[in-house]
Amino acid sequence: MNCSSNAVVAPPTLMAAANIHRRHYFLSASSFPPPYSRRFLNTHLFVSQKPPQNPAKTISISFSVLRISLHNNRRNCRSSASAFNNPDSEPEENEKRLEEAREAVREYLEQAGAPREDAAIISVNCPNYLKMLIDGVDDLDDWNTWSAAAAARPSQEITGDALDFRTKVYRMAEQKKDNGILPFLESLGLSLSSANHLARYLSSSKSNALPLLVHKVKYVKEILFSDSDEHELIGKNARRMMAHLSISADDDVQQTLAFFEKIQARRGGLNLLASEHTSFRHLIESFPRLLLTPLQSRVKPLVQFLEDIGVPKRLVRNVLLLFPPILSYDIDKDIKPRLRSFQKIGVKDIDLGKMLVKYPWLLSASILENFEKFLDFLDEEKVPKILSSRAIKNWPHILGCSVNKLKLMVDQLSEMGITNKKLGQVIATSPQLLLRKPQEFLQVVSFFKDLGLDEESIASTISRCPEIFAASIDNTLEKKLKFLSDIGISKTHLPRVIRKYPELFVCDVDKALLPRMRYLMKLGLSRNDIGFMVRRFSPLLGYSIEEVLRPKMEFLVKTMGRSVREVVEYPRYFSYSLEKKIKPRYWALKGRNVEFTLKEMLGKNDEEFASDYLDILVPLPPSSS
Repeated sequence: MNCSSNAVVAPPTLMAAANIHRRHYFLSASSFPPPYSRRFLNTHLFVSQKPPQNPAKTISISFSVLRISLHNNRRNCRSSASAFNNPDSEPEENEKRLEEAREAVREYLEQAGAPREDAAIISVNCPNYLKMLIDGVDDLDDWNTWSAAAAARPSQEITGDALDFRTKVYRMAEQKKDNGILPFLESLGLSLSSANHLARYLSSSKSNALPLLVHKVKYVKEILFSDSDEHELIGKNARRMMAHLSISADDDVQQTLAFFEKIQARRGGLNLLASEHTSFRHLIESFPRLLLTPLQSRVKPLVQFLEDIGVPKRLVRNVLLLFPPILSYDIDKDIKPRLRSFQKIGVKDIDLGKMLVKYPWLLSASILENFEKFLDFLDEEKVPKILSSRAIKNWPHILGCSVNKLKLMVDQLSEMGITNKKLGQVIATSPQLLLRKPQEFLQVVSFFKDLGLDEESIASTISRCPEIFAASIDNTLEKKLKFLSDIGISKTHLPRVIRKYPELFVCDVDKALLPRMRYLMKLGLSRNDIGFMVRRFSPLLGYSIEEVLRPKMEFLVKTMGRSVREVVEYPRYFSYSLEKKIKPRYWALKGRNVEFTLKEMLGKNDEEFASDYLDILVPLPPSSS
């Protein structure tokens, strides 16, 4: 080979390295004898066709990585050979190793301060953490570095093989330096990556030592999930809060919405909000600062404060689950000043507790800002402040609605002549009506027009019972209409029945109307009798069985000795006070041996009654006579 005199000759070692690199490039699975077959080789190590700038460095790295691949291959081969000789040995061996790892973690957790029972529960519920430790031990075993690790402890001069597997796992857990917080967080349901991220912050402070953290989590779970009877109620309120929010949300409300969306994505939806198994891990992932919140100086005083302002103990969890950021609020700096904002409309502490249960977002910055806009808007509409206050107390969700959206419904009501004080009465009675879309409201108006009511009657109905116009046509109004039809109320009589007692359309069919009808039928009246009575006296089925129907029927039959059928002819009998009118007039007429019908006894005012039957009104005899 000819070379110029100025040529630079590479040192022998580099030349060898370059030569080896070329051989390295053409390595294939056939270059290695069994059991190192093609599937055990990491093929991406041999894809570069260009010689590297530093061949010596490359050959070192290449063969180092190759050595890892070969070590893993040897481990797999040993396992395969063992499994071939005894198919049942590998699962048994793995289970034994897993149990030893659990025991090591349990010991480590106890050493970190966790009670023995809690340590045992945590060690069983952190499978990914256990796998991480076991994999770490196996990797170190392959490289035989346990002796080096032991040498770092001068008092324990041992080689790698001298450490049993359980001790190795314990040492590996120690090296993570998370003080037992990482497996604890995984046991709460967090993914290992989320737990690892959060554990770095928690383990840096002594105030978040493992035993304190375990105690804090137990307390919070007890408050949030001890009573499981109201899952649907909490879920329903969460959906309502989300549906009626039409203003820009602050960070705390946005985080809460993100938390709700995580729960909603699960099968069962927001009804799982009060489920410890589903909700708690999402709660911690969405609000990790909750675990940093001091228990004694922040969480417990907050719970007591909520009870002091009227939140029932069993409903404290509703407030906390529907607005978790409140757990990090300072009572004196954050909560009390915000609640004082509602004093300007006459809201008292006892009212605040009830309002918070209905709408915990009252404490958010965005809702408080909209509260001021809402009051200004109602002032412009000349709604009396006392009615504005009543509306907010009855339905605080209205504060999550933008003024522009509210104005659309107010304009619709104004077109029907409902303004100023009338508007205030409507809002105070049924503030949720303002949250309807105008087209939905107009659909209800059309529904009643189709039943034969004119606009004046509809406007009167809105003023008297506005909640009807916030109801669903399909789920509520049609159901009531079918019930009235079933008891014999024809379309001809419907307008009169509705005008006289529109409240029928907000009575629950299954819980109120049907039970009252069945009670009257049990006394001997037919369905047609009841329909006839409703046509003559629409409020009949609006009366409570226990408070009105039963005591008055018993007095009629047992004391007066009258037939049940007399109420068919005069159903208005149920509208009079038993103690103030029915009993006094009955005893007065009986004392004079006067024959009378129910209408003659009750249908006259006091002057007419005295003129027709009495010289003077006699006092009521003792009830025992």
